Amino acid sequence: MDIKRSILLVALAVVAYLLVLQWNQDYGQAALPSPTSTTQSSAPALPDSPTAATPGNDVPSVANGQPEQSLPAAQPSQQLIRVRTDVLDVAIDPRGGDIVELLLPQYPRRQDRPDVPFQLFERSSERTYEAQSGLIGDGPDQASGRPQYSSAKSEYVLADGQDQLVVDLTYSAEGVNYTKRFVFERGDYDLGVRYLIDNQSDKSWTGYLFGQLKRDNSGDPSSSTATGTATYLGAAMGTKDEPYRKVSRGDMDDKSVRETVQGGWIAWLQHYFVTAWIPQPQDTTQVQTRKDAQGNYIIGFTGPAVTVAPGAQGETGAQLYAGPKIQDKLEALAPGLNLTVDYGILWFIAQPIFWLLSTIHSLLGNWGWSIIVLTLIIKLAFFPLSAASYKSMARMRAVSPKMQALKEQYGDDRQKMSQAMMELYKKEKINPLGGCLPIVVQMPVFLALYWVLLESVDMRQAPWMFWITDLSIKDPYFILPIIMGVTMFIQQQLNPTPPDPMQARVMKLLPIIFTFFFLWFPAGLVIYWVVNNILSIAQQWYITRQIEASTKTA
Repeated sequence: MDIKRSILLVALAVVAYLLVLQWNQDYGQAALPSPTSTTQSSAPALPDSPTAATPGNDVPSVANGQPEQSLPAAQPSQQLIRVRTDVLDVAIDPRGGDIVELLLPQYPRRQDRPDVPFQLFERSSERTYEAQSGLIGDGPDQASGRPQYSSAKSEYVLADGQDQLVVDLTYSAEGVNYTKRFVFERGDYDLGVRYLIDNQSDKSWTGYLFGQLKRDNSGDPSSSTATGTATYLGAAMGTKDEPYRKVSRGDMDDKSVRETVQGGWIAWLQHYFVTAWIPQPQDTTQVQTRKDAQGNYIIGFTGPAVTVAPGAQGETGAQLYAGPKIQDKLEALAPGLNLTVDYGILWFIAQPIFWLLSTIHSLLGNWGWSIIVLTLIIKLAFFPLSAASYKSMARMRAVSPKMQALKEQYGDDRQKMSQAMMELYKKEKINPLGGCLPIVVQMPVFLALYWVLLESVDMRQAPWMFWITDLSIKDPYFILPIIMGVTMFIQQQLNPTPPDPMQARVMKLLPIIFTFFFLWFPAGLVIYWVVNNILSIAQQWYITRQIEASTKTA
């Protein structure tokens, strides 16, 4: 009878495993962009759809108490200006000069399709996410509509051996010549956006630069985890007094933010990637959030007044970053911008862990092996605490026959049973909480490491070995989670059996429950848990054998 039951359980486990594999094959891959939302031609055309986002009706109010401009909705240009560098593929709408499409050739959408780059900015009937900028006041962004810029070419490419690419858009009105200049650098995800004002009119010109990020309420296309712990998707801002502050979509729904700050930055965050406008550090700007008529969320800034006398020239501008959350690059751009790599409340522990992991990677060149070495280092750092915990559990395991005898002796008399157990603990020098305290102390480090592995873009599509080709997503064959469950079961056998039968049954189910949870955890996290379990088994086995040998000798 036992043999038949065992065969049946094994057969059910195999069938369940095959079903999960098939489900993962059918639904586990991230969807590729539809042809209508990503145009690969050199001069792409945007869909002329009433549901497509249209620029022009979301220009901010003029600074310094001037009346707000109400601009009519303008139809998007059918001919976009394409700019390609080694790390950016950008489409600029001549109507207003906004960046309405941005792809990252160095970051494929999916590892099995390296020819399809991840798309950050998009303006289509499916999704709206773009970086807007302009000049208000006496500038060309007026109530009559946004300017239609001209460009010498419809396509610009950073050539081999070329380190900088300058793209100029020009527009003239009422005797004032405007040049909107985009400056791209090789290898950089940040670009300069400059306005050159040549005032050939007979009166003084005063304008205000604005830069803003507009996004709809769609989900995070870069999120690849199914653990139930979602990374932050929303806006943020940084000031001199508060280097990093989240401004969620719920905050924007409740009320608009309007603050005067010096320098700082505004950004939109998602998993692995960030976009940010960075004004000049010396500029005093108005930061504001709002929603447009289509329900899109907008966070932006309006710069100080720029005055250009008749016959004179003036200039203003800001920096735009759009790319991966690479901490050292973000920190070099603006104070606090590196905090958009959001490790949560345990960031002060996570940052040193990330530094150590990066240092190990610089020596090994493989993030999977770096995680394993990091696990070894953390295990060594907590070796004394772990040893204390395992010694306590080993002593509990050694005296479990005596505890069982006490249970049989006192039966249902809980008071006498508890008193006898305390006397036994005192005699055997056992601290019943000794196994818990070290684990509690280590938990902040474990949680911080979880967020480091989850939030760091370095793990995205990073291979380890064999079938693990991407540490940031789940094991495609679920082998690592199964190994983790087995190691957890083995470790559980080294622990003392709980005196409560119900608690004992629950503990036996934990390896199965945790295996199920870990099926969709990123492989990098599961590697950490597997290695940590194996090291814990070795340490606990050694300590348990020592305690049991000393108990028998005594």
